[in-house]
Amino acid sequence: MQKTSNADANTNANLSPENQELITKLKQELSIREYSQRTRESYIHYIQDFLLFAKKPFAQLKREDFVGFLAERKDSNNLKATSLSLVFSALRFCFKDYLKSNEMDDIKLPKKQKKLPTVLTKDEMKKLFDATDSLRDKLILEFIYSTGCRVSELVDAKLNNLDFNECLGRIISGKGNKDRTIILSKAWVEKFKTYLQQRTSQKINCDFVFCSFDGNQLSVDSIQKIVRESSAKAGLQKHISPHSLRHSFATHLMESGENIRKIQELLGHANLNTTQIYTSVSTDELKKTKNPLDNM
Repeated sequence: MQKTSNADANTNANLSPENQELITKLKQELSIREYSQRTRESYIHYIQDFLLFAKKPFAQLKREDFVGFLAERKDSNNLKATSLSLVFSALRFCFKDYLKSNEMDDIKLPKKQKKLPTVLTKDEMKKLFDATDSLRDKLILEFIYSTGCRVSELVDAKLNNLDFNECLGRIISGKGNKDRTIILSKAWVEKFKTYLQQRTSQKINCDFVFCSFDGNQLSVDSIQKIVRESSAKAGLQKHISPHSLRHSFATHLMESGENIRKIQELLGHANLNTTQIYTSVSTDELKKTKNPLDNM
C-alpha cells in the first residue's frame, strides 16, 4: 500500500497546479463520503493517470480526451470490461459527480460479460477442508464458506465482533461501508475456541479473528494462497478463489430452499438482482426436472 502512495505522490508532482489542487480536493471528497480506502486509492490513481494523459487543466477537458484515454487503457493494457468499468467509474465520479461536467454523458462502455461464478459441490467443499492440515487454515476456509464473507472482510474481522454464545458475528464496514450480521457454525465455534487456546499458549496477542503466526494481520494475498494450495492438495480441477467459497455458500443455501432475501442480507448485497444469479447457479432443482425426451 505504501508503494502505491509513493507512486501517486510522485505522479501528483508532475501535474499542473490546477490539477494538483483538484486531486487534493478529490481526496477530501472521497474521505467525507466514506469511500473505502481501496476505492479511494484506485480512483485517485486512475484520475491522476488520466490528467497526465490529457496534459491540460481539468477545466479544458473535452469528450475526446476521455474517449482517447479509455481507448488507450483498453488497447495498451488489454483491460477486460470489468477493469475498464472501474476506470470509467473513477472518471465519472470526478468529472460528472464532483465537477458537474457533461463531457462524459454520452460515452458508453461495453456491457460486462455475465459469467456464472465457480461453485463447489458439498463433496468438493469437504475435500477442500480435509486437504488442509493447519487448524488455522482449515478454520479460515470454513469461515469464508459458512459466513459467505468476502476475503477483504475476513482479514479485517475482529474478535470482539463475534458472539460465540449466539453464534452470530458482525461485519463492520463491508463493501459500500455497510455493516451486516453473519451466522456462525456451532461446529466452527467449538474448533475456533481450540485455535484461540493455541494462540494464547503461544503468547500470540492479536485483535483479529485470524492472524499470522507472529501475531500480525493477514493479507488478502495470504488467504488467496491458502485457498490455492488447499485446492491443489484436494485435487480439485476447478479454478478456485476465496470468492468461490462465498458463491458456494449462497448456492447451497439456495438449493436448501432458503429465502432469497435472507441470502441477500447474509451476503451484504445492496440489490436483490445481484443475489438472483444464484437461482441460475443452483442446479439441484434442475436435476429433478424430467427431460421431455425421456417421456417419448
